[in-house]
Amino acid sequence: MNENINRNSTARWRDLDIRHHLNPFSDYKTLKSEEGGSRIIVRAEGAHLYDSEGQKILDGMAGLWCVNLGYGREELARSAYEQMLELPYYNSFFKTTTPPTVELAEKLAELAPGDLNYAFYGSSGSESNDTVVRMVRFYWNKAGKPGKRNFISRTHAYHGSTMASASLGGMKPMQQIYGLPLEGFHHVVPPYWYDFGGELSPEEFGLQAAQAIEEKILELGPETVAAFIGEPIMGAGGVLIPPDSYWPEVQRICNKYDILLVADEVICGFGRTGEMFGSQRYGITPDMMTLAKGITSGYLPLSAVMVNERIASKLREEGGEFAHGYTYSGHPVSCAVALTNLALLENEDLVRRTREETGPHLRGRLNELVDHPLVGEVRSEGLIAAVELVRDKQARSRWDDKGTAGQICRDHCFARNIILRAVRDAMVFSPPLTIETSQIDELVDGLRVSLDRTLEDLARR
Repeated sequence: MNENINRNSTARWRDLDIRHHLNPFSDYKTLKSEEGGSRIIVRAEGAHLYDSEGQKILDGMAGLWCVNLGYGREELARSAYEQMLELPYYNSFFKTTTPPTVELAEKLAELAPGDLNYAFYGSSGSESNDTVVRMVRFYWNKAGKPGKRNFISRTHAYHGSTMASASLGGMKPMQQIYGLPLEGFHHVVPPYWYDFGGELSPEEFGLQAAQAIEEKILELGPETVAAFIGEPIMGAGGVLIPPDSYWPEVQRICNKYDILLVADEVICGFGRTGEMFGSQRYGITPDMMTLAKGITSGYLPLSAVMVNERIASKLREEGGEFAHGYTYSGHPVSCAVALTNLALLENEDLVRRTREETGPHLRGRLNELVDHPLVGEVRSEGLIAAVELVRDKQARSRWDDKGTAGQICRDHCFARNIILRAVRDAMVFSPPLTIETSQIDELVDGLRVSLDRTLEDLARR
């Protein structure tokens, strides 16, 4: 594509985007052609994206936390192609299934912690967390405790965008104008020591944040509480890494009051934390586990809810239809890609590499930023990390409450052709697990320059 065609194509695509496409999580007023419009991504390879204007961009976010194996993997494309020729689609309703569907379920049961031996499929984490709500309430009805309907989650939690999954989440902008959360959804303080820990040590605060769950259970009445749901590490909420004291106490509390423990592993799953699942990093045994994103490295839509023997036995033995499912539940092509993806993840030893090589390298390089005037805290686990931007390190104060510093820094990163995400005033990392250490260096070096430019912009304001 020559430069003139490239320029004309870009202008056309941007115009079509403005005239016909409603982008997710977007302020449509800002998507104007005179302001440049959307960046058009046309191809990708490894950890790099290429836009329609020929720019090479280093993706520090693995798409949306999902492209664990990196871009351009022929093995994944070929598995989709071969499955499409064999059987492009059939549903899993009405006592029917397909070979990739059940073979993937077996593989997930093998990988999952504890006795999470059953998979219920969807196409996204949002769908599967919606399934969690339905299945948990169905289970408690079958168990003779229909009053157990309340769910407890955390503020800053992200569990998806359906009405139920957004209610599980604790993000106010996703709730206020939509009449959410729905009835039966409650939220407590997250294990976010930097913002809420005060004078407590991280370990003291971890226990206090867990005990907030117990307080909410007692406030609502244990006989009314169905489940607690949490991400092992809260990703879209700002990469909130809990103190090690937090999750064991959460497990103890759930066991004490007979509350189902649901681990949302949509971001943490499949190697991101340096373990196959975040639950294994923190030594918990959830009753249910939500999977998506890295299950196919984002190459095709797929998600799953893993269910333990306790819940599955009620579903299987008590009788009565579980009246829930999706057209694409257990889609054979998505499941075939997932099987290939998981084989590559294991064969290339990427979980160990994340834990022992690239994750420690990222942590070491990010720790070099602690001396920067804008940086209040650096936190990381495996290949997920955050850098908190502050106005006053001692007071842990922000520039404002709107994420201004983060947005400015994100834009400077984009201008340098590195993609990092801003969550409020935290710059967050979640690169492909295949990233090279030299590319990690490029991301961190680019962030340092962007921090300098951000500080200059804030000083001018």
